[in-house]
Amino acid sequence: MKKSFQNYNFEFDKNERKIINTFCKQVIKQTEGNQDYFTETRAFKSIIEKLNDGSDTVKFTKDELIRLKRQFSENIKFLKEQSTKGWFFKKWMYRSMHTQYSLIFDSHFKD
Repeated sequence: MKKSFQNYNFEFDKNERKIINTFCKQVIKQTEGNQDYFTETRAFKSIIEKLNDGSDTVKFTKDELIRLKRQFSENIKFLKEQSTKGWFFKKWMYRSMHTQYSLIFDSHFKD
């Protein structure tokens, strides 16, 4: 059965906010110059504003949530792939990032 209502309100702790904020800044840095990704850039700028607002509860729009989920899941796949390659330090860094992103994704964004 399809959900008739989805909650777009999230409560992130300080570390989760920091990680998501950094992630959004990286996405903006990668997409900012290209006009094809204008809506992507605008959505992530809006997410950063909402995270920096200071309120306990962050309310996303449906578009922002979909874009954040998709980018997060793609980044988790990339980090998982990279954590098996390379030398020790590279594996350690990617594995750490993969763990952090996976925990945030599983606790807040998983359907």
